[in-house]
Amino acid sequence: MRRLRAIRRWFARRFGYARLVCVGLLIGVAALRVWDPPPVQEMRIRTFDTFQVLEPRKKTMRPVTIVDIDERSLADPRLGQWPWPRTRIADIVTNLTRLGAVVIAFDEVFSEPDRLNPDIAADTFGNLDEEMRTRLRQLPSNDSILAEAIRNSRVVLGESGGINVRADLNEKLPVTGLATLGEDPQPFMYQFPGLLRNVPVLEEAAAGRGLFTIRPERDGIVRRVPMIMLAQGVMMPSLSFEILRVASGSDTILIKSDQAGIQSIGVKGFAIPTDRNGQLWVRYARLDPSIYVSAIDVLQGRVAPDKIAGKLVLIGTSSVGLNDIKTTPVAAAMPGVEVHAQVLESVLTGDVISQPGYGIGIEFFSALIMGLLVLAFAPKFGPVTLVAVGGLFASVLLGISWYFYSQHRLLIDFTYPLMSTTAIYLTLIFSSFVREQQQRRQIRSQFVQYMSPALVEQLAHSPERLVLGGEEREMTIMFSDMRGFTSISETYKSDPQGLTALMNRFLTPLSNAILSRKGTIDKYMGDAIMAFWNAPLDDRDHHLNACEAALDMLERVDELNQERAEEAEEGGHVYVPLNIGVGLNTGTCVVGNMGSDVRFDYSVFGDSVNLASRLEGQSKEYGFPIIVGSKTALAVKEKFAILELDFIMVKGKKEPEVVYAIAGREDVARSGRFQRLRNLTIEMLACYRSRDWYGALAAIERGRKTDEAHSLQYLYALYEARIRAFQKDPPPEDWNGAFALLTK
Repeated sequence: MRRLRAIRRWFARRFGYARLVCVGLLIGVAALRVWDPPPVQEMRIRTFDTFQVLEPRKKTMRPVTIVDIDERSLADPRLGQWPWPRTRIADIVTNLTRLGAVVIAFDEVFSEPDRLNPDIAADTFGNLDEEMRTRLRQLPSNDSILAEAIRNSRVVLGESGGINVRADLNEKLPVTGLATLGEDPQPFMYQFPGLLRNVPVLEEAAAGRGLFTIRPERDGIVRRVPMIMLAQGVMMPSLSFEILRVASGSDTILIKSDQAGIQSIGVKGFAIPTDRNGQLWVRYARLDPSIYVSAIDVLQGRVAPDKIAGKLVLIGTSSVGLNDIKTTPVAAAMPGVEVHAQVLESVLTGDVISQPGYGIGIEFFSALIMGLLVLAFAPKFGPVTLVAVGGLFASVLLGISWYFYSQHRLLIDFTYPLMSTTAIYLTLIFSSFVREQQQRRQIRSQFVQYMSPALVEQLAHSPERLVLGGEEREMTIMFSDMRGFTSISETYKSDPQGLTALMNRFLTPLSNAILSRKGTIDKYMGDAIMAFWNAPLDDRDHHLNACEAALDMLERVDELNQERAEEAEEGGHVYVPLNIGVGLNTGTCVVGNMGSDVRFDYSVFGDSVNLASRLEGQSKEYGFPIIVGSKTALAVKEKFAILELDFIMVKGKKEPEVVYAIAGREDVARSGRFQRLRNLTIEMLACYRSRDWYGALAAIERGRKTDEAHSLQYLYALYEARIRAFQKDPPPEDWNGAFALLTK
């Protein structure tokens, strides 16, 4: 014990207590790799998802065809809704057999007798005489007709494992011959206490039965498919593996396992490596519509023979309404039947992936070695060098992982080594971080009184930014102004404190709306606000956030007006509603600390700022509270109801600018009312810019007669006045439709 304490003291003196903690952390991370809980598994396999996306399986051959019970088939009135009569399914099987299908498999289960069986009709319809009932009972059932079609082909029926579904436990399950080599594999298999089976007459006629149950990972993504499962205590193959068995003509499935779990599962000609639970890592190819044929085309004989002849045929559905859509690493929505097809193609082409048992050892020792290297060399190198070397190591490890995947189809994960190394490095720099925090607290205490919190935080992280000058970046600028402020202020001539309270009550919710959408308030100018986005902090969605803030501001003003109206009614005084105009524009600006050596502000300037100010002033002319420039509108047109208003020439600019209004969010954009409003405006603008004055006036008149006209009354009046002026004094021949902006 004394020697242990001496070693600990020596280690603490030599490396510091932070490194002593790192050693414990390294041991803990290594132990976590051995335990490998599900949440950590999900984190690790994200790397494999990336690999699948970067290099999906190439389709060198297409041994599988999917007969799709698709939306077109279900929508055909001659076929009707699902489920179809078994006689129709029999026709599909017969046609596929005649076209030369090697094996036909169903990614669905016929668990109950056909509801259209003649004997069921005889017992159901009460208006039949006894002779008719007898004749109906003598007819062959739809199930027996399908069974006969199955018997004349090679068909694998799908069945489903479940928890609440139970078959007759006293009835022996007919299963394929299974042989095991090594330890008992059953404890490692996924187990289902219940089994949804097909009706007996179909099971007896089928060449095989397989479970089509697919278990996604905890995050809902299907990466692995069980090849062998335990249903009601009986080992059963998956649907895809049973198809392989029937196609190969084998009578036996061989399962190899050891104390660690299942190693592989095979039939004649195929040995498939699996994980310890008997699951195959699916090597996905991209979605391929060419392997699909519509069920209605099969029924009507419109399928080319080479699509079926010599193929393994899966019958399933891509219809969303039938609830068999899966998420995979290469597709957010893949029909479940295609997952089985991907398994078959992967196995038949020999392009399968596996996670070898020795991979755990590689990952474990890599984590130990990298952790020790960080402990040894971190004190000798600066953070930049260490991060660069760490990035190099990470690139090498990911490259090795990629090499094993792309060249040998082996999944070896280096997430753990990288994760443990990162954790150790973070612990080592913690003490340095504490010292830096002390310096940042000093900066905050000096500047928090007169700078925005976001800017203070940026300055605390980068004190060198506290200099004059600036940087160019694309930004979205906002100007907002209260409409009719002069007349409102007149009502407060004898109550300046009341006016101040009103302004604070007005500006506070508007400011909160801007700040909540990642905006920076530049300044207040009486009743006006200037704000901007994408500085000092980066904001990739600055166009979107600025527009959302503008709409939020309108909502806040409406709420404030409602409160003031109620107060006016209760107090018996005059109520004057508040309204605002907002101008937004996106462009390249100069932003930075501007002022003198004594005092400076973080602000922005440029042509884009000036245009935003001019747009705000024009909002009252167009009758829309939010006016935006073309660059802003084009960036957010998929998210908002955008309406083109005008083509204007701003004083001081050489090129005219298309300006737009924001009429609402995406729900407004999808509404029929807005679509009609926009179409009327487009028609009017097209006539106006082509000098078709009468056509433009006619479009305006039609618009005024519609229910939507109240939204466009100011715009219609503006254009009507322009058109009347142009009719008297036409524009020059080189007029491009732009209007010179004369008022601010």
